[in-house]
Amino acid sequence: MAKLKTVLHAKKNSNGEKLYRLALRVTVNRKKSYYHIGYNINPKDFDEKAEKVKTSHPRHSSINRIVRKKYDLLDDVIYESKSLNLKLTAKQIVDSIRTFKQNDQSFFTLAKEHIEDLKKLENYNRAISDKSKINSIKDFRGGEHLNFQEIDETMLKKLAIYLKVKCEVSERSIMNVFVLIRLLFNRAIRRGIVEKKFYPFGTGKVKIRYPESEKIGLNKVEILAIETLELKEDTPIWHTKNLFLFSFYLAGIRISDALQMKWGDIIDNRLYYKMGKNNKIDSLRLPDKAINILSFYRKHDKVMKGFIFPFLEGVDQKNSKAMYNKIKTSTKKINNYLGQIGEMLEISKKITSHIARHSFGQIAGDKVSPQKLQKLYRHSSLNTTIGYQSNFDHTETDKALNNVLDF
Repeated sequence: MAKLKTVLHAKKNSNGEKLYRLALRVTVNRKKSYYHIGYNINPKDFDEKAEKVKTSHPRHSSINRIVRKKYDLLDDVIYESKSLNLKLTAKQIVDSIRTFKQNDQSFFTLAKEHIEDLKKLENYNRAISDKSKINSIKDFRGGEHLNFQEIDETMLKKLAIYLKVKCEVSERSIMNVFVLIRLLFNRAIRRGIVEKKFYPFGTGKVKIRYPESEKIGLNKVEILAIETLELKEDTPIWHTKNLFLFSFYLAGIRISDALQMKWGDIIDNRLYYKMGKNNKIDSLRLPDKAINILSFYRKHDKVMKGFIFPFLEGVDQKNSKAMYNKIKTSTKKINNYLGQIGEMLEISKKITSHIARHSFGQIAGDKVSPQKLQKLYRHSSLNTTIGYQSNFDHTETDKALNNVLDF
């Protein structure tokens, strides 16, 4: 006769720590099989006799409700098999409901599918970033069980507090987590997994607002100092200086794009390239300063078919994952070398590959029209350009402040 019981199933993780997984245990002829609910529970929060999560656990009510649903499903299978005189093993009974899809499991199911889709598209950067966000939600929930209907304003507010206090992440990072949840929620609505009335975002509900971030670039004096800094030729830090300046001269081209540029992308001193971030095709006339940097590499690359800068040499270009890893490690090294350059020149600002874009914006100020800057930055919207440039152009406010205090 099959026996069914709610238990904590102990197991050690990869770090050797003992975890207690909430599970339904089916026993048939002394052989056991477990259906794991998706939560790790501290033994002090579990009533073994009552087979329930105690009220000391913050989510005892919803967890016990989920256990009850699964318990009833298994109990139905056991009752039906007995009435039909079917001799099912413990594993067969458990397996009978493993394929039964419940909406209360669908968030992490969709999340997993989302990550797999990104990997198939070879968008590894986004896949790794989104997987990290999903893991933080799993940690908050204490398991892999989340019904879309449970994602309401209260839960999102508690998640935001958890991420800020426990994980010590920024407000911008919290908004990025919310954006991912919103994406998956919209996908669930389109598939009929959850009704639109449960949507927690929008007017009168949770609004996704990114905080203003401080963008500080290098000024003319600091850029000139980098230009005139003497470094040993053909060393990694020397190549880093050239790459940074090349990016700056072209309105702050993203470091990942600059690293992948090849000689074939340059025709008649004009650069043709596709932006990795949004696959936009763009073309820029190379300024004289950029041409001067390329002159060294032209002398040393007789074939001129490979990458312009040497950081990605030897990588298998057909292997997208290998390319991603090489770009990631190269960017880290470049940022370390840029930090060393900043120390050499006693520049107090933190210099990274991304600051090339901010530096261009700061020096451009109000000298260039927003429409022209939009093309240089490769922004889709003029409002994006105006908003970005407002971080650097303080001319009018500075003038107004001085006018008030001119007495």
